[in-house]
Amino acid sequence: MTTLEKPGQLHPSWLAQIGDELQQPYMQALRDFLKQEKAAGKVIFPPSHLIFNAFNHTPFEAVRVVVIGQDPYHGLDRNLPQAHGLSFSVPDGVRPPPSLQNIFKEIEADLGIKMGGSGDLRPWAAQGVLLLNATLTVEKDQAGSHQHRGWETFTDAAIRALNTKRQGLIFVLWGSYAQKKGAFIDASKHFILQSVHPSPLSAHRGFFGNQQFSKINAYLVSQGQAPIDWQL
Repeated sequence: MTTLEKPGQLHPSWLAQIGDELQQPYMQALRDFLKQEKAAGKVIFPPSHLIFNAFNHTPFEAVRVVVIGQDPYHGLDRNLPQAHGLSFSVPDGVRPPPSLQNIFKEIEADLGIKMGGSGDLRPWAAQGVLLLNATLTVEKDQAGSHQHRGWETFTDAAIRALNTKRQGLIFVLWGSYAQKKGAFIDASKHFILQSVHPSPLSAHRGFFGNQQFSKINAYLVSQGQAPIDWQL
């Protein structure tokens, strides 16, 4: 039985907000698609128990910052899956991919702190940083293979719930895909930060030097909240 068939594995705080989505026809179609892919012998990342990892590490009421990614990582590193259900993050023992390396470079330049070797961003999630991919599964070595299967509708519902029911959140939209996905976010209620994507293809066109990590912390402090400790 997969995580999708056990909706109770979605954190109770999120289940209360978007649990109804799990019963919608598009989610049943998505479940059927994933079953068929597995039956055909295809490897799907992340492992099923980690699909909702972003939600389970950052409960609805604890969200302070939302970082929107696109797809899970679709490869292996040192024979370990790179994807573990958090956007841009990789498990301990997996080398940080290029986009994450660039994120670390910008943190170091912006905040003057040295980042460690781990690419596991769960310490950020524990502080209220929701690391949410638009699509929550992918076939091994096939980037974008699970797009337009229903995940985008589900993650839109999560973002809409945050947009509507929370106030003063920080939405981080890197690249055109994230910016389009977050186009409906109410800028009068929330703080929106945008830049190009940290990918090596675009980072030099405005990601480096955007100082968004210090901007996030300055906004949190202005709201009477503790800043994020970005150091890993």
